[in-house]
Order: sequence, then C-alpha cells, then structure tokens
Amino acid sequence: MAERKKIISTIVKVLIGLGSFFIIYLRLKSDLTPEKLELLGALVFSAKGLFCFGICLLLIPINWGIESFKWKIITEPIEKISFKTATHSVYSGVCLGNLAPGRATEFLAKIIFFKIENRPKITALHFINGMFQLCITYLFGLTALLIQLKQFEGDNLWLAYTTSTIAILIVVVFIFCLVKIDLILNFITKKLNKQQALDDFKYPFTAKKLLQLFGLSVIRYFVFASQFLLLIYLFHQQPLNFSIFVGMALYYLITTTIPMISVLEAPIRAAIALIVFHDSGISNSALALSSVLIWLINIILPSVYGYTILLKQNFDFKLFGKQK
Repeated sequence: MAERKKIISTIVKVLIGLGSFFIIYLRLKSDLTPEKLELLGALVFSAKGLFCFGICLLLIPINWGIESFKWKIITEPIEKISFKTATHSVYSGVCLGNLAPGRATEFLAKIIFFKIENRPKITALHFINGMFQLCITYLFGLTALLIQLKQFEGDNLWLAYTTSTIAILIVVVFIFCLVKIDLILNFITKKLNKQQALDDFKYPFTAKKLLQLFGLSVIRYFVFASQFLLLIYLFHQQPLNFSIFVGMALYYLITTTIPMISVLEAPIRAAIALIVFHDSGISNSALALSSVLIWLINIILPSVYGYTILLKQNFDFKLFGKQK
C-alpha cells in the first residue's frame, strides 16, 4: 500500500511538472518572437537593464515573503505554522496554480502543509486571504478607472462596466465572508469532514488582524507594482508619466478580475495592455515584453522554486477528513 502510494505521488509530481512546462512553453512561444528576444537581450544586458532587472529579481522574495507572512497570520488561529512552512505552502501554491484558470488549483498545494482535520478551514481561509489583496487592487484600480473612464468609450466601454461590476460584487462577497466567517468555516468543515462530530469554531478576526492583513496587502501591491513599472521604464526608454501609473492600476484591476485560461493568457493580457496604455506612448513591443517578464519574474520563477518544494513533499491524497 505504501509503495503504491509512493508511485502515485511520483506520477502526480511528474504530471504537475509536465503541465507547468507545457503552459510556460505555450506562453513564451507566442510572446518571445526573435525580434522581441533581440530587443530583450540588448536592453536587459545594458547597465540600465541590469539595474532594473536586478531590482525586480530582488523584490521577488519580498513580494512572496509578504504573502507568506499574511498566510501565517490568517491561518494561525486554526494551526500555528512557522514562517518557513508558510513560505513553502505559498510557493507550492504558486506552482500548482498555473494548471487552472484563475489559479483555482492553488489551494490544493497550500493545504497539504496543514493537518488533515484542519484543511477544510484552511481551504476557506485561502480564498478569504486572497480577497484582501484583491480589495487593495480594486481600490487603486477603480480609482484609476474613474480617472480614465473616457478612455473606455465606444467598443471598450463594456470592459469598464464588466470589470467594475465584478469587482464590486467580489468586495460585497468579501465583506459577507468577514462578517460571517464563523458560519462559513463551520459550514465548510462539516460538509467536507463528515467522519466526526465537530464543535462550532469561533475565528478571532480582530481589528489588529484586519489592519495587519490590509496593511501588508498595500505594501505588497506597491512591491509588485514597482516591478512592473521598472520593466516599463526599461523598455519604454522614457520617463514615467501619470498616465502610465494610471494604466498600471487599470491593468492589474482588469487582469485580476477576469479569470484567464493559461494557454490564452498571453493574447488576452496583451489586448488589455493595449487598451489601458494606449495614451501613454509605450510601444506594443515594450508592453508585450514588460507583460511577459513580470509573469516570468512573479509567477514562473516562484513556480520553479515551488515545484522543487513539491518534489520533496510526500502527498497525502486524503485532503479532508479525520486524521488517523
């Protein structure tokens, strides 16, 4: 039985690796044309390029370190884990999240670092934790949308209305989740864990915890926004103006609101970038390179690290239930 479980675990790890590699290949194949690779090589290995790209790389552990600390904070009332374990959980989730639209599979990797009996609650907290970052993205994005609403006149107006409607609905759902957190955690736990009688759980969502999670989300937003702006600055070769800052906030608003299928992500993101940055004077090549590099820096490189963690992890395929 143990040998069979080990074989299945190995097969799952190989499939995760192959699936991730295939998605990365499709994305890069469509984005990195010979012309763009030539421009990329010329700029990245210049003095300015090494500085901008180096800062972006240094910000990777800060970006995901903040997210790991948030994950540690929000899961602490359920199960206390170290910052190292929280980091492994987050990076593993980044890797597995590549396999589904909207990164819907991310939680499957994150919860394996917790006890089986706690995984239903941890699953619910994964989605609630993500909403903290979404709300900050929406705050800046909707503000930018109000500033640049005229930009969406005509054929693109539907995009502004659709994005803002979805964002507002998600914020309403998030508020409901915060108010009814105990109800949600107990409902999900009892639905997924039917093997034992469970007492009602009270989650202590204190004002201090809310302030910490929102505050860290704001800091993280500025970290990954700085990475994107550095790349635009590198390829644009011009000083950053106000329209670029507004466009960046709009870009994150739309791309985080609309779920994307990985194999179609590149053209969708490129189309969105062309809409939100059309008044900024940035060339299509600069937008495409900035978009693909921010994806490589903040998703693919962490995914590679997350995959190495998953390779060392013994999968417990009993995701929910009573631990024996």
